[in-house]
Order: sequence, then C-alpha cells, then structure tokens
Amino acid sequence: MLARIFHQESAAASDLPMLTASYSLGDPQRTDQYASGPLARIPWHHRQLRRLATKPGEKCGLRRWAAWKLVLPLLCAWFLYVPAGCTRSGSQGGEVPVFDGDRAFSHLTCQVEIGYRVPGMPGHRLTMEYLRDALRQYADSAEVQQFHVTFEDTTICLWNIIGHFKGVGSGWVVLGAHWDTRLLADEDPEPANRSLPIAGANDGASGVAVLLELARLMGETPPPLDVDIVLFDAEDQGGIANLPWCMGSSVYARALEHPKPDYAIVVDMVGDRDLQIYVEANSERFAYSVVQKVWNTAKSLGVSQFIHETKHTMYDDHIPLIDAGVPSIVIIDFDYPYWHTLEDTPDKCSPRSLEAVGKVLTAVIYETST
Repeated sequence: MLARIFHQESAAASDLPMLTASYSLGDPQRTDQYASGPLARIPWHHRQLRRLATKPGEKCGLRRWAAWKLVLPLLCAWFLYVPAGCTRSGSQGGEVPVFDGDRAFSHLTCQVEIGYRVPGMPGHRLTMEYLRDALRQYADSAEVQQFHVTFEDTTICLWNIIGHFKGVGSGWVVLGAHWDTRLLADEDPEPANRSLPIAGANDGASGVAVLLELARLMGETPPPLDVDIVLFDAEDQGGIANLPWCMGSSVYARALEHPKPDYAIVVDMVGDRDLQIYVEANSERFAYSVVQKVWNTAKSLGVSQFIHETKHTMYDDHIPLIDAGVPSIVIIDFDYPYWHTLEDTPDKCSPRSLEAVGKVLTAVIYETST
C-alpha cells in the first residue's frame, strides 16, 4: 500500500500491520482541487512539521498547516525567484542557457528536508505544493493531474504535476521524473531498517531537481519547441501489497490524446557522486534515435558521465509512455549502492552530477532543429 495505516502514534517494526491490499486507480482529473477520502494517521519523525494527517471521514484536503504554509517558501523557494521585468527572449538557433548544478542541488536538499514523500505521509502533500508552486513560477501554465489509490476503505490522493512551456517553433517533448519516495527501505542491509521509509535523495529528488532547474531556464528563455515537464507520483511503491510500479506515469500516458509528444526523456537516480550513465536496454530498443541524440550530445559536450554502452533493462516511467506510442528513454545510473536503503541521503549526491545531466538535457532541448 502507499501509506501504512496506524491507529497509534508509533509502532515497533514487529507491530506493523501486514502489507496486504487490493487497490484501484481512480480516473485522472486535471485540477487544483483534491480528491475526497480519509487519510491515514501516520507517525511523523520530523517534529518541525505539524501533523497533517486527517481523522477518519475527513477529506484529503488536509488540516491547514498555516505556519508551514508561510515558512516553507522562505526556507526552500527563495532561489525560485525570477525578478519582475525579466524579458523572455526566444531561443531558436540562439545560445544554450547555462545549467546551474548548485541551484539544482538546492532543490534536491529541499525535497529531502521537507520529509518523506510517501503518498499519504505529511511530506507528500507539502512537496506536491512546493513542486506545483515552482512550476507555476516558471512555466507558461501548470496543472495537477489528480488520481487516487483505494486501499480497503481508505483513499490516498496522488498527484502528477505538469508544467507547460511554450516553444518558439514546432514540436513537443516531455521531460519526466518521479517525485515520490519508497515506503520501505527493503534493500537495506540491516533487517531492522527494512520497514522504514527512505529519504530518496537520489531515488526521487535528483531527477526532479534537474528538471526544476531546467524549468527555470525555460522560463527565462523559451525553448525552440514545446516542452512539458511532468513530475510523476507513485512510481516507487511497486511490489508493496501487490501495487504496481509507475502508477503516475501510467495515468499520464493513458490520458494522452493525439497528437502525442514527439518523444520523452525520463530522468531518475542521476545524483550519484560517482555518476555513470549507461544506455538502458528498453530505451535503445524502442527509442534508438532519442538515445543517439542524448548520448551524442553528451559526447560533443565532453560529459564523460554518459557512457555509450548498454547496461540494465529497467521498468521505469518511460515504459508506460512507450506503451502509449511515445518514443521514450530513461537516463539512469542504476549502479547505486544505496538504492532503497536509509543511506540514500544528500551526502551521497553531488551538484556536479546534476549539472552534467542538466547540461546535456539543456543542449538536447535548445539545439533541437525545428
């Protein structure tokens, strides 16, 4: 299940309820309103945040947390500011904007500091609003694609967050990353840790961080083609209570209408200090031309972290898009020893790694022929 249900303030690992569930996905809606349904009461270890869980019978619109609503923008979003009066000049054959890895890393650390982004936990809603507001700051328009998972008699609200950037030419590209974090650290070497949620600095926050910095660049300098940044929810809960992987991207892909995007690039786990990004096998099979575009761009820029050899076959957020008829790839370093452990923390990540990926993506977007 996406949120573990408690009827007490805390529980020892041995007292945790069994993770068995049936679920259903609701129909997606694009709205700024939130679905109704009860939220679980969940123990929260970040005491600087107010408890946000609702009582049984309350709607998913959580109790107002006025203090954090005011404080969070000061702590995390100060670097989102784009001074009023900045002109937006198009880029069609012009210079490629400069990607700032330090700014991207600020987005990574901010997500982790907000808290666990496990659906149903307080940090999940806080992060959704942070990401939504960031895309509203930069994009020509932004929206929330709402869906839900039903666990027994409990409805968990889930949100894909979408920013639309209008290009100065033709074409349409989707850039995606998942923003949720896994409920269980089931790969942790310590058995006692495997019932705890992960921080998800690399697995979750890193891809989002790259796309938020790219969003800033596209907000200042419109790209040569239309770009949608899509932050997918509920990618990382697969295998828990028989839940599937990549629920958010599946909902998004199912809702796509014709004409569909020219291609899509998903960014996942790209913050590793020892970054080595190989070509993923499904990406090469189903979107060979996109792989060539990205890895050739990296080579031309001298970005050595991109290694033009195939390694790993992944089921990630690019697969639902491929199934929907959109040529899609995933940029991922899956040789990360802290995957799904409690050690997936910001100190394992580097601004330089984010900058390497962001530099390549920026060039791919801005050097696109139209």
